[in-house]
Amino acid sequence: MSTIPAKPFAVDAGRRRFLTRAGGLGIAGFAGSAVLGAGVYGLPQVTAFAEQLHDFIEGPPVADVPAQQVSKHVWMIYAEDGFPNSENKGMMANILFVVTQQGVVMLDTGASLQIGQMAIRMIKKVTPKPVVAVFNSHYHGDHWLGNHAFAEAYGANLPIHALEHTTAQIKGHEGNLWRSLMERWTNQATMGTKVVAPNKVVNNGDVFRFGDVTLKMHFYGHAHTPSDLCVEVVEDKLTAIGDIAMANRIANIDDGSYPGTFKYYEALAKTAGDQLWVPGHGVASKDILQTYGTFLKGIWEPCVYAIKNDIPLEKAKDLVLKDPRVAARAATMQGFADNIGKYTSLAFLEAEKEAF
Repeated sequence: MSTIPAKPFAVDAGRRRFLTRAGGLGIAGFAGSAVLGAGVYGLPQVTAFAEQLHDFIEGPPVADVPAQQVSKHVWMIYAEDGFPNSENKGMMANILFVVTQQGVVMLDTGASLQIGQMAIRMIKKVTPKPVVAVFNSHYHGDHWLGNHAFAEAYGANLPIHALEHTTAQIKGHEGNLWRSLMERWTNQATMGTKVVAPNKVVNNGDVFRFGDVTLKMHFYGHAHTPSDLCVEVVEDKLTAIGDIAMANRIANIDDGSYPGTFKYYEALAKTAGDQLWVPGHGVASKDILQTYGTFLKGIWEPCVYAIKNDIPLEKAKDLVLKDPRVAARAATMQGFADNIGKYTSLAFLEAEKEAF
Protein backbone atom coordinates (compact mmCIF):
# COMPACT_ATOMS: atom_id res chain seq x y z
CA MET A 1 0.00 0.00 0.00
CA SER A 2 1.29 3.47 -0.86
CA THR A 3 2.10 5.89 1.90
CA ILE A 4 0.87 9.43 1.36
CA PRO A 5 2.23 12.26 3.48
CA ALA A 6 -0.23 14.34 5.45
CA LYS A 7 -1.04 17.70 3.86
CA PRO A 8 -1.79 20.87 5.77
CA PHE A 9 -4.76 21.72 3.57
CA ALA A 10 -6.13 18.23 2.93
CA VAL A 11 -9.84 17.90 3.52
CA ASP A 12 -10.53 16.78 7.09
CA ALA A 13 -13.75 15.02 8.10
CA GLY A 14 -15.67 18.22 8.83
CA ARG A 15 -14.59 19.89 5.63
CA ARG A 16 -15.34 16.71 3.70
CA ARG A 17 -18.93 16.70 5.02
CA PHE A 18 -19.25 20.31 3.95
CA LEU A 19 -17.75 19.52 0.56
CA THR A 20 -20.17 16.64 0.10
CA ARG A 21 -23.08 19.01 0.66
CA ALA A 22 -21.54 21.51 -1.73
CA GLY A 23 -20.66 18.92 -4.36
CA GLY A 24 -24.12 18.52 -5.83
CA LEU A 25 -24.46 22.20 -6.64
CA GLY A 26 -20.82 23.02 -7.22
CA ILE A 27 -19.08 25.48 -4.92
CA ALA A 28 -20.52 28.57 -6.58
CA GLY A 29 -23.99 27.03 -6.52
CA PHE A 30 -23.71 26.10 -2.86
CA ALA A 31 -22.53 29.58 -1.98
CA GLY A 32 -25.35 31.13 -3.98
CA SER A 33 -27.91 28.86 -2.31
CA ALA A 34 -26.68 29.79 1.14
CA VAL A 35 -26.80 33.49 0.36
CA LEU A 36 -30.28 33.31 -1.13
CA GLY A 37 -31.42 31.67 2.10
CA ALA A 38 -29.94 34.46 4.16
CA GLY A 39 -31.14 37.14 1.75
CA VAL A 40 -28.46 39.61 2.75
CA TYR A 41 -25.55 39.35 0.33
CA GLY A 42 -25.16 40.59 -3.23
CA LEU A 43 -23.62 38.81 -6.21
CA PRO A 44 -20.06 40.21 -5.79
CA GLN A 45 -19.89 38.81 -2.27
CA VAL A 46 -21.19 35.44 -3.47
CA THR A 47 -18.51 35.27 -6.16
CA ALA A 48 -15.75 36.24 -3.74
CA PHE A 49 -16.95 33.68 -1.20
CA ALA A 50 -17.02 30.92 -3.81
CA GLU A 51 -13.50 31.73 -5.00
CA GLN A 52 -12.11 31.82 -1.46
CA LEU A 53 -13.84 28.56 -0.60
CA HIS A 54 -12.45 26.87 -3.69
CA ASP A 55 -8.90 27.91 -2.76
CA PHE A 56 -9.34 26.86 0.87
CA ILE A 57 -10.70 23.37 0.31
CA GLU A 58 -8.35 20.89 -1.31
CA GLY A 59 -9.26 17.45 -2.54
CA PRO A 60 -7.64 14.30 -1.12
CA PRO A 61 -4.15 13.15 -2.10
CA VAL A 62 -3.73 10.74 -5.00
CA ALA A 63 -2.22 7.33 -4.26
CA ASP A 64 1.35 6.78 -5.37
CA VAL A 65 1.96 5.30 -8.81
CA PRO A 66 5.65 4.30 -9.02
CA ALA A 67 7.50 5.53 -12.08
CA GLN A 68 8.59 3.01 -14.70
CA GLN A 69 11.75 3.52 -16.74
CA VAL A 70 10.98 3.31 -20.47
CA SER A 71 14.35 4.38 -21.92
CA LYS A 72 17.78 5.55 -20.74
CA HIS A 73 16.55 9.00 -19.68
CA VAL A 74 12.75 8.75 -19.71
CA TRP A 75 10.42 7.56 -16.96
CA MET A 76 6.67 7.17 -17.07
CA ILE A 77 4.06 7.43 -14.34
CA TYR A 78 1.59 5.17 -16.06
CA ALA A 79 -2.12 5.87 -15.79
CA GLU A 80 -4.59 3.03 -16.07
CA ASP A 81 -6.50 3.96 -19.18
CA GLY A 82 -10.04 5.16 -18.76
CA PHE A 83 -11.99 8.33 -18.15
CA PRO A 84 -11.91 10.67 -15.12
CA ASN A 85 -14.10 9.59 -12.22
CA SER A 86 -14.24 9.62 -8.42
CA GLU A 87 -12.28 6.36 -8.18
CA ASN A 88 -9.23 7.38 -10.24
CA LYS A 89 -9.46 11.03 -9.12
CA GLY A 90 -8.61 12.11 -12.65
CA MET A 91 -5.44 10.00 -12.91
CA MET A 92 -6.04 8.75 -16.44
CA ALA A 93 -3.27 10.33 -18.53
CA ASN A 94 0.38 9.27 -18.53
CA ILE A 95 2.99 11.58 -17.05
CA LEU A 96 6.52 11.43 -18.47
CA PHE A 97 9.69 12.89 -17.06
CA VAL A 98 13.20 13.06 -18.47
CA VAL A 99 16.19 12.88 -16.12
CA THR A 100 19.02 15.00 -17.53
CA GLN A 101 22.34 16.33 -16.25
CA GLN A 102 20.71 19.71 -15.69
CA GLY A 103 17.60 18.44 -13.92
CA VAL A 104 14.22 16.86 -14.56
CA VAL A 105 12.06 17.85 -17.54
CA MET A 106 8.33 17.10 -17.44
CA LEU A 107 6.37 16.01 -20.51
CA ASP A 108 2.82 16.74 -19.29
CA THR A 109 1.91 17.06 -15.61
CA GLY A 110 -1.44 15.34 -15.07
CA ALA A 111 -5.00 16.41 -14.39
CA SER A 112 -4.83 18.16 -11.01
CA LEU A 113 -2.77 19.69 -8.25
CA GLN A 114 -2.99 16.39 -6.36
CA ILE A 115 -1.78 14.33 -9.32
CA GLY A 116 1.10 16.74 -9.84
CA GLN A 117 2.03 16.43 -6.17
CA MET A 118 2.03 12.65 -6.49
CA ALA A 119 4.25 12.92 -9.57
CA ILE A 120 6.74 15.03 -7.62
CA ARG A 121 6.86 12.38 -4.89
CA MET A 122 7.58 9.72 -7.52
CA ILE A 123 10.29 11.80 -9.19
CA LYS A 124 12.07 12.17 -5.86
CA LYS A 125 12.21 8.37 -5.58
CA VAL A 126 14.14 8.30 -8.87
CA THR A 127 16.41 11.34 -8.55
CA PRO A 128 17.13 14.22 -6.14
CA LYS A 129 17.42 16.63 -9.07
CA PRO A 130 14.88 19.46 -9.27
CA VAL A 131 12.38 19.93 -12.06
CA VAL A 132 13.82 22.56 -14.41
CA ALA A 133 11.25 22.66 -17.23
CA VAL A 134 7.77 21.52 -18.26
CA PHE A 135 6.32 20.88 -21.72
CA ASN A 136 2.55 20.68 -22.19
CA SER A 137 1.37 18.64 -25.18
CA HIS A 138 -2.02 20.36 -25.70
CA TYR A 139 -4.79 22.21 -23.92
CA HIS A 140 -6.98 19.34 -22.68
CA GLY A 141 -6.83 19.57 -18.91
CA ASP A 142 -5.89 15.97 -18.11
CA HIS A 143 -2.42 16.83 -19.46
CA TRP A 144 -1.62 20.20 -17.87
CA LEU A 145 -3.70 20.95 -14.76
CA GLY A 146 -0.85 19.44 -12.73
CA ASN A 147 1.23 22.51 -13.68
CA HIS A 148 -0.07 24.02 -10.44
CA ALA A 149 1.87 21.53 -8.31
CA PHE A 150 5.14 22.12 -10.16
CA ALA A 151 4.87 25.92 -10.07
CA GLU A 152 4.10 25.64 -6.35
CA ALA A 153 7.07 23.34 -5.70
CA TYR A 154 9.68 24.88 -8.02
CA GLY A 155 8.62 28.51 -8.30
CA ALA A 156 6.30 30.64 -10.40
CA ASN A 157 9.12 31.26 -12.87
CA LEU A 158 9.51 27.57 -13.71
CA PRO A 159 9.61 27.44 -17.54
CA ILE A 160 6.39 25.84 -18.82
CA HIS A 161 6.50 25.41 -22.60
CA ALA A 162 3.69 24.94 -25.11
CA LEU A 163 2.63 25.94 -28.58
CA GLU A 164 1.20 29.46 -28.80
CA HIS A 165 -2.35 28.29 -29.53
CA THR A 166 -2.28 25.90 -26.56
CA THR A 167 -1.21 28.71 -24.24
CA ALA A 168 -3.93 31.01 -25.56
CA GLN A 169 -6.59 28.33 -25.02
CA ILE A 170 -5.47 27.65 -21.44
CA LYS A 171 -5.38 31.34 -20.61
CA GLY A 172 -8.80 31.74 -22.20
CA HIS A 173 -12.02 29.80 -21.84
CA GLU A 174 -10.53 26.29 -21.93
CA GLY A 175 -8.45 26.69 -18.78
CA ASN A 176 -11.26 27.24 -16.31
CA LEU A 177 -13.58 24.98 -18.29
CA TRP A 178 -11.24 22.02 -17.87
CA ARG A 179 -10.63 22.81 -14.21
CA SER A 180 -14.40 22.79 -13.60
CA LEU A 181 -14.98 19.67 -15.68
CA MET A 182 -12.35 17.73 -13.75
CA GLU A 183 -13.98 18.70 -10.46
CA ARG A 184 -17.37 17.56 -11.72
CA TRP A 185 -16.15 14.29 -13.23
CA THR A 186 -14.17 13.33 -10.11
CA ASN A 187 -16.81 14.37 -7.57
CA GLN A 188 -14.65 17.31 -6.41
CA ALA A 189 -11.49 15.20 -5.89
CA THR A 190 -9.42 17.77 -7.81
CA MET A 191 -10.59 20.72 -5.70
CA GLY A 192 -7.94 23.32 -5.03
CA THR A 193 -6.34 23.04 -8.45
CA LYS A 194 -5.57 26.38 -10.07
CA VAL A 195 -5.04 27.19 -13.72
CA VAL A 196 -1.31 27.67 -14.30
CA ALA A 197 -0.77 28.42 -17.97
CA PRO A 198 2.43 27.89 -19.96
CA ASN A 199 4.82 30.87 -19.95
CA LYS A 200 7.15 29.91 -22.83
CA VAL A 201 6.18 29.52 -26.49
CA VAL A 202 7.72 26.80 -28.64
CA ASN A 203 7.55 26.12 -32.37
CA ASN A 204 8.08 23.19 -34.68
CA GLY A 205 11.78 22.40 -35.03
CA ASP A 206 12.88 24.11 -31.81
CA VAL A 207 15.68 22.25 -30.03
CA PHE A 208 16.39 22.34 -26.28
CA ARG A 209 19.54 20.92 -24.71
CA PHE A 210 19.65 19.92 -21.07
CA GLY A 211 23.23 18.72 -20.69
CA ASP A 212 23.27 15.16 -22.02
CA VAL A 213 19.72 15.22 -23.39
CA THR A 214 18.35 16.93 -26.50
CA LEU A 215 14.64 17.60 -26.95
CA LYS A 216 13.21 18.41 -30.38
CA MET A 217 9.78 19.94 -30.89
CA HIS A 218 7.38 18.60 -33.52
CA PHE A 219 4.15 20.21 -34.73
CA TYR A 220 2.54 19.48 -38.10
CA GLY A 221 -0.90 21.03 -37.98
CA HIS A 222 -4.40 20.15 -36.89
CA ALA A 223 -4.67 16.60 -35.46
CA HIS A 224 -6.25 15.75 -32.08
CA THR A 225 -6.53 19.51 -31.52
CA PRO A 226 -5.30 22.48 -33.56
CA SER A 227 -2.12 22.54 -31.45
CA ASP A 228 -0.63 19.15 -30.54
CA LEU A 229 3.03 19.26 -29.52
CA CYS A 230 5.12 16.10 -29.79
CA VAL A 231 8.47 16.06 -27.99
CA GLU A 232 11.32 13.90 -29.24
CA VAL A 233 14.00 12.77 -26.79
CA VAL A 234 16.68 12.53 -29.44
CA GLU A 235 19.26 10.38 -27.67
CA ASP A 236 16.63 7.81 -26.64
CA LYS A 237 14.85 7.58 -30.02
CA LEU A 238 11.61 8.19 -28.10
CA THR A 239 8.85 10.69 -28.83
CA ALA A 240 6.03 11.72 -26.50
CA ILE A 241 3.01 12.13 -28.78
CA GLY A 242 0.32 13.34 -26.39
CA ASP A 243 -3.13 12.41 -27.68
CA ILE A 244 -2.58 12.32 -31.45
CA ALA A 245 -2.76 8.51 -31.15
CA MET A 246 -3.90 6.16 -28.39
CA ALA A 247 -3.09 2.55 -27.68
CA ASN A 248 -6.54 1.11 -26.97
CA ARG A 249 -8.93 3.97 -26.56
CA ILE A 250 -11.13 5.88 -28.97
CA ALA A 251 -9.77 9.40 -28.73
CA ASN A 252 -11.72 12.61 -28.32
CA ILE A 253 -11.68 14.27 -31.74
CA ASP A 254 -14.23 16.99 -31.02
CA ASP A 255 -11.49 19.59 -31.56
CA GLY A 256 -9.63 17.52 -34.11
CA SER A 257 -9.36 16.62 -37.78
CA TYR A 258 -9.23 13.23 -39.44
CA PRO A 259 -7.24 14.20 -42.56
CA GLY A 260 -5.14 16.54 -40.43
CA THR A 261 -4.24 13.61 -38.18
CA PHE A 262 -3.14 11.48 -41.15
CA LYS A 263 -0.97 14.32 -42.47
CA TYR A 264 0.53 14.81 -39.01
CA TYR A 265 1.43 11.11 -38.75
CA GLU A 266 3.11 11.17 -42.14
CA ALA A 267 5.16 14.27 -41.39
CA LEU A 268 6.12 13.13 -37.89
CA ALA A 269 7.23 9.67 -39.01
CA LYS A 270 9.21 11.14 -41.92
CA THR A 271 10.97 13.71 -39.73
CA ALA A 272 11.58 11.71 -36.55
CA GLY A 273 12.14 8.31 -38.15
CA ASP A 274 12.09 5.08 -36.16
CA GLN A 275 10.88 5.90 -32.65
CA LEU A 276 9.30 4.47 -29.55
CA TRP A 277 6.04 6.43 -29.61
CA VAL A 278 4.70 7.16 -26.10
CA PRO A 279 1.03 8.19 -26.02
CA GLY A 280 -0.78 10.19 -23.39
CA HIS A 281 -3.10 7.24 -22.85
CA GLY A 282 -2.00 3.63 -22.98
CA VAL A 283 1.30 1.85 -23.48
CA ALA A 284 4.18 2.86 -25.74
CA SER A 285 4.92 1.06 -28.98
CA LYS A 286 6.79 1.48 -32.24
CA ASP A 287 3.69 0.93 -34.39
CA ILE A 288 1.01 2.99 -32.67
CA LEU A 289 0.81 5.57 -35.47
CA GLN A 290 0.15 2.75 -37.91
CA THR A 291 -2.33 0.80 -35.78
CA TYR A 292 -4.33 3.79 -34.57
CA GLY A 293 -4.15 5.42 -37.98
CA THR A 294 -5.62 2.27 -39.52
CA PHE A 295 -8.53 2.43 -37.07
CA LEU A 296 -9.18 6.11 -37.82
CA LYS A 297 -9.14 5.45 -41.55
CA GLY A 298 -11.80 2.81 -40.96
CA ILE A 299 -14.02 5.66 -39.74
CA TRP A 300 -12.92 8.33 -42.20
CA GLU A 301 -12.87 6.51 -45.51
CA PRO A 302 -16.43 5.09 -45.32
CA CYS A 303 -17.64 8.61 -44.53
CA VAL A 304 -15.82 10.02 -47.55
CA TYR A 305 -17.38 7.27 -49.66
CA ALA A 306 -20.80 8.10 -48.24
CA ILE A 307 -20.49 11.78 -49.10
CA LYS A 308 -19.35 11.05 -52.63
CA ASN A 309 -22.27 8.67 -53.18
CA ASP A 310 -25.03 10.69 -51.46
CA ILE A 311 -25.38 8.14 -48.66
CA PRO A 312 -26.98 9.64 -45.53
CA LEU A 313 -25.32 9.70 -42.13
CA GLU A 314 -27.22 6.73 -40.67
CA LYS A 315 -26.14 4.53 -43.56
CA ALA A 316 -22.59 5.87 -43.24
CA LYS A 317 -22.57 4.70 -39.62
CA ASP A 318 -23.49 1.22 -40.79
CA LEU A 319 -20.59 1.31 -43.26
CA VAL A 320 -18.18 2.34 -40.49
CA LEU A 321 -19.29 -0.42 -38.11
CA LYS A 322 -18.92 -3.01 -40.86
CA ASP A 323 -15.47 -1.81 -41.90
CA PRO A 324 -12.99 -4.52 -40.82
CA ARG A 325 -10.53 -1.91 -39.55
CA VAL A 326 -13.16 -0.71 -37.08
CA ALA A 327 -14.86 -4.04 -36.38
CA ALA A 328 -11.53 -5.56 -35.33
CA ARG A 329 -11.25 -3.05 -32.46
CA ALA A 330 -14.90 -2.79 -31.40
CA ALA A 331 -14.88 -5.45 -28.68
CA THR A 332 -11.70 -4.33 -26.92
CA MET A 333 -11.31 -0.59 -27.41
CA GLN A 334 -12.23 1.51 -24.38
CA GLY A 335 -15.05 3.96 -24.92
CA PHE A 336 -15.95 2.43 -28.28
CA ALA A 337 -19.68 1.90 -27.77
CA ASP A 338 -20.21 5.32 -26.19
CA ASN A 339 -18.23 7.27 -28.76
CA ILE A 340 -18.21 5.59 -32.17
CA GLY A 341 -21.51 7.18 -33.20
CA LYS A 342 -20.37 10.66 -32.26
CA TYR A 343 -16.99 10.38 -33.93
CA THR A 344 -18.53 8.91 -37.06
CA SER A 345 -20.81 11.96 -37.18
CA LEU A 346 -17.79 14.23 -36.85
CA ALA A 347 -16.01 12.38 -39.65
CA PHE A 348 -19.12 12.63 -41.84
CA LEU A 349 -19.39 16.38 -41.26
CA GLU A 350 -15.70 16.92 -41.97
CA ALA A 351 -15.87 14.77 -45.11
CA GLU A 352 -18.87 16.82 -46.24
CA LYS A 353 -16.95 20.03 -45.63
CA GLU A 354 -13.88 18.69 -47.48
CA ALA A 355 -16.06 17.77 -50.46
CA PHE A 356 -17.31 21.32 -50.84
